[in-house]
Amino acid sequence: QVQLVESGGGLVQAGGSLRLSCAASGSIFRANVMGWYRQAPGKQRELVARLFRDGGTNYADSVKGRFTVSRDNAQPKMFLQMSSLKPEDTGVYYCNAVTGATDYWGQGTRVTVSS
Repeated sequence: QVQLVESGGGLVQAGGSLRLSCAASGSIFRANVMGWYRQAPGKQRELVARLFRDGGTNYADSVKGRFTVSRDNAQPKMFLQMSSLKPEDTGVYYCNAVTGATDYWGQGTRVTVSS
């Protein structure tokens, strides 16, 4: 069983930075992939960044060069460092982990970027 709890969201001005954290209970070592998704008001949830067990990553085109996903297995936590934030980055950010055929989701943390 994996439980995920996000933190670190908040209100920031455009151009600013935030660091999101995802605390994982259970064994994230079993997760084949972990990732961050976001959902803007009135829009569908979309992929932001993923981190694979072999260390590989992939990012949405809209955040490449601005966001960095990482993990600390000792804690265990996953992070999303967000820089050069834009108003269009506003939304609820969710942590996700996939173990086998099961998807786990956190409750989300809200990020608001003001112009």
